[in-house]
Amino acid sequence: MLQSKLFPKTLREAPKDEVSSNAKLLIQAGFIDKMMAGVYNFLPLGFRVLKKIEEIIRREMIEAGGQEILLSVLQPKENWLKTGRWETYDTLFKFTSFYSKNDFALGPTHEEIISPLVGKFSLSYKNLPLYLFQIQTKFRDEKRAKSGILRGREFVMKDLYSFHKDEKDMEKYYEKMKTHYKNIFDKAGIGDKTYITFASGGSFSKYSHEFQTITDAGEDIIFLCEKCKIAVNKEIISEQNTCPQCKNKDLLEKKGIEVGNIFPLKTKYSSPFNLKFTDEDGSQKDIIMGCYGIGLGRLMGAITEVNHDDKGIIWPESVAPFAVHLLKIKSQKLNLKINEFSDAIYKDLQKNNLEVLYDDREDASAGEKFADADLIGIPYRVIVSEKTLKQDKIEIKKRSEKETKLISKNDLMKYVG
Repeated sequence: MLQSKLFPKTLREAPKDEVSSNAKLLIQAGFIDKMMAGVYNFLPLGFRVLKKIEEIIRREMIEAGGQEILLSVLQPKENWLKTGRWETYDTLFKFTSFYSKNDFALGPTHEEIISPLVGKFSLSYKNLPLYLFQIQTKFRDEKRAKSGILRGREFVMKDLYSFHKDEKDMEKYYEKMKTHYKNIFDKAGIGDKTYITFASGGSFSKYSHEFQTITDAGEDIIFLCEKCKIAVNKEIISEQNTCPQCKNKDLLEKKGIEVGNIFPLKTKYSSPFNLKFTDEDGSQKDIIMGCYGIGLGRLMGAITEVNHDDKGIIWPESVAPFAVHLLKIKSQKLNLKINEFSDAIYKDLQKNNLEVLYDDREDASAGEKFADADLIGIPYRVIVSEKTLKQDKIEIKKRSEKETKLISKNDLMKYVG
């Protein structure tokens, strides 16, 4: 990708109306644009990151046995009345059709849709367990949409629903999903700062589980056992004031961002929709459910909060918009040779299937190019300049490191390949 063609340009300053680091950096670097409170547009760089996060999640869900579907965002009032949540779900966007006068909701979640959907098909014990997931836009009328893309009114979320013949089978899959979630956060580059956290189970069970990423930007308070790498959410600390695993009482208070959650739904939603299966003896029994959610935008925001410095973002290689940021630094004496050498490197990297952002801008100074490279945060910066050309070398630097190296063009793939 030629940076001269990239939409949009970076901003000289971070937006003054944003408080969170993720919003300031992502807007200034041209990844997202704020349309209104809690609603952001994803621009080319941001969309690339979002799609890479999506693919990490998708692959892990398929590995977990999931089948991908896509459910309706538009949801009928009748389904929400059956679960008793039409009047009690406080962030539900509701509206009335101009023509039919029927009431609808914009989906904040999909239990009210997937439960009756699965119930339309006659399932037997032979069809269970069943795992269905989607990556879909959600809408929640948040009272205080703040913290950038960590908490929005419109966002993309992965939710997987599991269907089982009994609680034992659900609990087995529930434990399996903890491992898959750990894999996702490891691959996304924040696994070392993300901890499984005991939280309230609401009306479903005694506990549910969250995955909390430690950062000062977090909205949640958790209490961490450093020995077991397990945490307890503040909301249940009065009843669970020790580590659930080793009973350690010396828990450390930390701030965290909830990047994922898993719930044992049991029959909370299967019962209202009469979701049953035929057992081996021919009897009809309630299907046991579980659900497993990850907000993609929130995960992207958390990655930004954890991986940045005073110059800009530091993307993990797995989710970076590009692998290499190639900068050509113009020179009055050797500009033609610099152009030819830079173009050749660009083509070589592309031939090796590496994603490259090539800063080919003629109207940007060296200082502007360096500042933009730091702000955008691509893992490897490669520089071609008069200085490097005279030594028949190129300069390479990892965004996460201070050290720069002069290497030969032929050795470049050893570093970035």
